[in-house]
Amino acid sequence: MKRRVLPLLVLAALALAGVPALSQTRPIRLIVPYAAGGPIDITARVLTERVRDTLGPVVIENRAGAGGNIGADAVAKATPDGLTIGIAATATHAVNPWLYSRMPYRAEADFAPITQMLRVPNVLVINAEAAQRLNIHTLQDLIVYARANPGKLNYGSGGNGSAGHLAGELFKSRAGIFAVHIPYNGGNPAQLALLGGQVDFNFDNLATASANIRAGKLKALAVTTLRRSPALPRVPAVAEMLPGFAVDTWWGLVARRARPKRCWPA
Repeated sequence: MKRRVLPLLVLAALALAGVPALSQTRPIRLIVPYAAGGPIDITARVLTERVRDTLGPVVIENRAGAGGNIGADAVAKATPDGLTIGIAATATHAVNPWLYSRMPYRAEADFAPITQMLRVPNVLVINAEAAQRLNIHTLQDLIVYARANPGKLNYGSGGNGSAGHLAGELFKSRAGIFAVHIPYNGGNPAQLALLGGQVDFNFDNLATASANIRAGKLKALAVTTLRRSPALPRVPAVAEMLPGFAVDTWWGLVARRARPKRCWPA
């Protein structure tokens, strides 16, 4: 997974470093709309290290909450000097405008895109101890158990409107099951809750879940892409049991639309 992720981050770094900054005395502020330690935060920190020599220090500010809306709104309303940029994600720009009746920003009009950073699959993972206790070893086992025990299972996500939440609700609908959704302020708190047994399963980002899958702390039941992932070739796709099921995650860099034209390209 790292071999595929790093080249994409290098391209994002080149896009960021290839644009002249307005000031060499003030650092660029990068707003991450989720908690520290999650996949989006981790890739943001890798990116800032890549551009340190060309742009100087880039200060990361984690503004979690409201499914990413708080951080995205901070970018939309930032001083238009080109020194504040942010991360736009599946939730903040594709899901939340349909999920929330009132949005603090206009996803389609208030931001200027800079570059996409990543597009990665999710994986349905269950706490390994819970899998052993409940005798859930396959996707079919999970569905059978959930149908026989409606409401007894719960799943966590990085927040309302996140890709994990979207995947979970789509899975519940397609599989004909009911499980309680527990939202957290970011992917890292959700994964910690899963590892600690506070939730039963998650639709997690494959890039960050893979280490715990290899360590045996999490059991991978299925990936959310239409086909199996080369990173987990033995793990089936949800679509093999539920045809057409597909949910992935993307995020990228944006700036406020009303920024100086000479700073970021439209």
